[in-house]
Amino acid sequence: MSIRKFAPKTQHDYVQGVKEFAAFLGRSPDAAKAEDVRGFRLHLASCGAGTPKINATCSNRTSTFG
Repeated sequence: MSIRKFAPKTQHDYVQGVKEFAAFLGRSPDAAKAEDVRGFRLHLASCGAGTPKINATCSNRTSTFG
């Protein structure tokens, strides 16, 4: 992430998002499918997360895993 010049807060938020995703899956997210990301988006929405948080949290997961 340093090579891509992500700010420290961006790096922190990204790592937190991956941790939340892994906790939701109950396993490592390295083998996650697009359907897993969709389920996570629905989970975030049902927990009251706003659209900006859902998009920020899931956009990098979609490009990475889906």
